[in-house]
Amino acid sequence: MSGGPRAPRDDAPAQRDLAVKPGPAAPAAASLAGGAQPAAPGILPRLAVMTYEAVLLFGVVFMTGYALLALTGWTYPLQQRQRWLLQGALFVVVGVYFVYCWVRVGQTLPMKSWRLRVVDRDGRLLSLPRAVLRYLLAWSLFAPGLLLVALVGIGGLASLLALLASLLVMLAAPLLGPRRQLLHDRILGSRVIRE
Repeated sequence: MSGGPRAPRDDAPAQRDLAVKPGPAAPAAASLAGGAQPAAPGILPRLAVMTYEAVLLFGVVFMTGYALLALTGWTYPLQQRQRWLLQGALFVVVGVYFVYCWVRVGQTLPMKSWRLRVVDRDGRLLSLPRAVLRYLLAWSLFAPGLLLVALVGIGGLASLLALLASLLVMLAAPLLGPRRQLLHDRILGSRVIRE
């Protein structure tokens, strides 16, 4: 490495990325020219983010489950109490991942890849209580499918298809509106924006 002068670098992309990240005092809407509202993503980018998120979370869930089983010495088949504890631990770990990302930078890795961000009404990052509520309410996307599985008692592939159909219906219906907010975002006053 020489001590001579370096050629100037183009730092414009890095500076642009810093300019659009909303902090507690810098709303995302302010980063757009003329104060225009940020665009809401359609269903395809949301599905892409969810698919990427599922792949990423597979590893998180696998490692968490493996660690819990190794530490407790549990073996399959699990007793009902053990199964509930394992599912509860996985629910909490996934929740911590989402809440941490939403509170810290407003986006998970898949959201960043697709240039999506979750903000409050004013374009600011979510508060901790609001992020926790958003995580809990986001499970409503699966509510119709879970209800169908519970009421009809279907299992196997049929239950998986019911959950997928439920997710698609719950994603598509609100996206037809002008603000494209899902039910949990409408309730909390949060929204997903495209950067």
